[in-house]
Amino acid sequence: MSLELIFLSSTIFASILLCVSIYFNIKHGLIIVKFTESLEESLDIMDERYAKINEVLDTPLFHDSPQIRQVLDEVRNCRDSILLSANILTNNNIETFEDEN
Repeated sequence: MSLELIFLSSTIFASILLCVSIYFNIKHGLIIVKFTESLEESLDIMDERYAKINEVLDTPLFHDSPQIRQVLDEVRNCRDSILLSANILTNNNIETFEDEN
């Protein structure tokens, strides 16, 4: 009788742990999915901004003011930082994808 009681109590305990584990796995899985979706949306926005900034930088500059040159250099730096950020984020995803295959 006591062996059956031990088996029953350990089964109930394992079932409770399983339910708790499933709950937290689903909870963290949803957090990861939301984070991934927001990251993909951010990358799309960064791609649009990069294209617009690149389009502006391709137009010739007809004013030789130092302030305008400084602003142009800052815009170039912003463009490069956007590209760097996007490359870092996508390279990590590409490496992970290649490791899985």
